[in-house]
Amino acid sequence: FAVESVVERGLVLGGVNVTDRWVEDVTLADLVAASVEVSSGRVAVVFGDVVLTYAEFGVRVNRLARWLIGRGVGPDVLVGLAVERSVEMIVAMHAVVAAGGAYVPIDPELPVERIGFVVESAAPQLVLTVSAFVGVLPVGVDVVVLDGLDVGGLSGGPVSDGDRVAPLRSGNAAYVMFTSGSTGRPKGVSVSHGAIVNQLAWLAGEYGVGADDRVMARAPFTFDVSVWESFLPLTVGARLVVTRPGGHRELDYLAGVMVEHAISVAEFVPSVLAALVADGFGGALGSLRHLFAGGEELSPELAVALGSLTSAAVHNTYGPTEAAVTTTAHRIVGSVSGVVPIGTPVWNTRGYVLDSRLRPVPVGVAGELYLDGAQLARGYHRRPDLTSDRFVANPFVVGARMYRTGDRVLWSAAGSLVYLGRSDFQVKIRGVRIELGEIESALGALPGVSGAVVVVHGGSRLVGYVTVASSVGSVDSVGARAAVGLVLPSYMVPDVVVVVDEFPLSSAGKLDRKALPEPVFGSRVFRAPGSASELVVAAAFAVVLGCESRVGVDDDFFVLGGNSLNATRLISRIN
Repeated sequence: FAVESVVERGLVLGGVNVTDRWVEDVTLADLVAASVEVSSGRVAVVFGDVVLTYAEFGVRVNRLARWLIGRGVGPDVLVGLAVERSVEMIVAMHAVVAAGGAYVPIDPELPVERIGFVVESAAPQLVLTVSAFVGVLPVGVDVVVLDGLDVGGLSGGPVSDGDRVAPLRSGNAAYVMFTSGSTGRPKGVSVSHGAIVNQLAWLAGEYGVGADDRVMARAPFTFDVSVWESFLPLTVGARLVVTRPGGHRELDYLAGVMVEHAISVAEFVPSVLAALVADGFGGALGSLRHLFAGGEELSPELAVALGSLTSAAVHNTYGPTEAAVTTTAHRIVGSVSGVVPIGTPVWNTRGYVLDSRLRPVPVGVAGELYLDGAQLARGYHRRPDLTSDRFVANPFVVGARMYRTGDRVLWSAAGSLVYLGRSDFQVKIRGVRIELGEIESALGALPGVSGAVVVVHGGSRLVGYVTVASSVGSVDSVGARAAVGLVLPSYMVPDVVVVVDEFPLSSAGKLDRKALPEPVFGSRVFRAPGSASELVVAAAFAVVLGCESRVGVDDDFFVLGGNSLNATRLISRIN
């Protein structure tokens, strides 16, 4: 296409993709070291009663980094981290990066089999953990227990290339984040220093995040939002307030932390924001300057409610794991009607809305979103096949790559991207990215199961359908749900598994997902609450879950649609 026709067809759309900004060619380690030097006496990290100044934080990071260097950790060498959210976790993340390595977050609460697969796939040189989690790690892995490690004899001075096993450059990997995979196994996304540095530069430069801010780290560190939460404040001299393990699910606790520490910058998934508002904790948002909502669709109703509760700038954000956290953002100003846009590309990032032949589509027409620019990941760790499939040549910029997001979007007349949904079977539930194919593989691997299909019901409920091999006779649906819970994270376990004789097919002979039978949630036999306590609990179930039908004594909160977030709402209401 000629430039004129490209502009006309919405590729650039009046300069939306002109996002070039100068960002210094440095590493995360460089940024943190410079911040420690100029902010030595200021508070860097707060975790409960533990408070570290920048000087103290720098000493702890550099000593551990030097120990790691002594163990051969350097550029593009992976180090696993199986640690709960804590000061130790933050120090370890920064120490791996300072040594020149790339950290691999491993959630110690995951099923042992899944932890083993992540460790096997990543092949880290060693895994840092604490004594409480040694037992969940695979045998044969080089495990280092942080709470028994003595690094006091090592220098706490800044680590430089003179200390590292090889020079560290912006193109080296900073972290490898594992996410759900359509082939039945999670895949690791490798992100460079340069990509995340661009993200932090955009946040600091676009929104003025600086030394006077207080940033809350609440996202699980196996999700990429945790990267900017854990690094941004410590690169600009701000204060990082780390929430306790599991605290990201406790609304009253989160509200208390925000009020106590006057948090000024934070990110939440919209479902958590909606719960904060619904349960009367919206006042805790009052100290915010910037509130980022990402990972899920932000409804116009919630956007309006947030505008009435805080004077903060509210931003709807979007970004796949395959790019450094946030790739587009939209600031909500004034009244909101219709779909809330996901905005325009961030610094040094471009977004293209293309058809199946990689041609730009006109404004207002749906297409697939492709991303390119400084924040693109290096690819999938040790998976060149997946990398070549999803990271393709950019026909509009010589020598550049684009990432195929699989997301259907359009350009609005106002010049913003509007999210329409997926073009495949990837979903997001409460901000967590899930490939339905991975759940189907787990169900299909169960004894006696001949086929499996998973769908999303009601926007947030996972339902599995299985067929039974003729030689087996039957499969216990409750037992099937329990069995996949041994290999999948809890958020990927179907709320109910339905056994069917066969899958319905369309006239073209393809699976007709819409014709699958309606699932039944909860107890099939109703037993009414009798005691006063049972009546209170049943009523709390009904209110928190929005149950249209009666709640019986034998009903299971999680089978009815409960999750870790609204479980905390339930406990609060019962108390």
